[in-house]
Amino acid sequence: MVTHGVKQTNGIVLSGGLALVVGAIGFPVVSKYLAVTFQYPDVLQGGAAGVLPALLATGSSGRAAWAFYALLPMIFVPAGVGAYEALRGRSAGLMRAAMLFALVAAVSMTLGLMRWPSIHWELARAWVRADPNEQLVLTALFDGLNSYLGNYVGEFLGELSYSIFFVLSGVGLLRHERAPVWLGLWGIATGALGLINMWRNVAPAVEQAARLNHYLLPLWMLGFGTWLLLRGRPFVPVLVTRPSS
Repeated sequence: MVTHGVKQTNGIVLSGGLALVVGAIGFPVVSKYLAVTFQYPDVLQGGAAGVLPALLATGSSGRAAWAFYALLPMIFVPAGVGAYEALRGRSAGLMRAAMLFALVAAVSMTLGLMRWPSIHWELARAWVRADPNEQLVLTALFDGLNSYLGNYVGEFLGELSYSIFFVLSGVGLLRHERAPVWLGLWGIATGALGLINMWRNVAPAVEQAARLNHYLLPLWMLGFGTWLLLRGRPFVPVLVTRPSS
């Protein structure tokens, strides 16, 4: 007989796996859309005079895409909880820490990305009717928000947190009796590459790691998410009947 507790745990693990699969597909798709409509992420190298009018030119669809993109990191919340439930057997403390890092990643990345459809959008509206002196103020505000919310909170803190989440999950997979070794090693490698990639804004030498991470990250999320989906499948007991004497 399947207990309510087991059913609930299976549902949490399934939710975590589904969240990772959605993220693995959603991040590249929305990023590609923004690359076509807004030249993202290359546009981030530009100044307010070029970026803000371009942002406003994307219209309501562009703003909606940014809003959806900003909410995508929240998938790390159910992913962290699902990973904890699936791997806590032999790694309870480790996976508890991983779950907390997943939460920090979700909040920090969402805060960083949400500046585009909110504060930056209002700056873009103000820019088109501002005089040169006002545009100097808007430029300083734009640059400051990009540095704080973009580089430090969204990218540095966010990528640090999800990279640690992946490394700890990889170790948890290695300790799990029914997880493939290659999946655990893959998670550790992906997280370690993320820890290198987060320095790309201050160390151009890691640019190659950033490019590799761009492809490896969604593949790992898809692989780990699929494993969680399989792990979270309901257990159906087999009833064995004895022949009557």
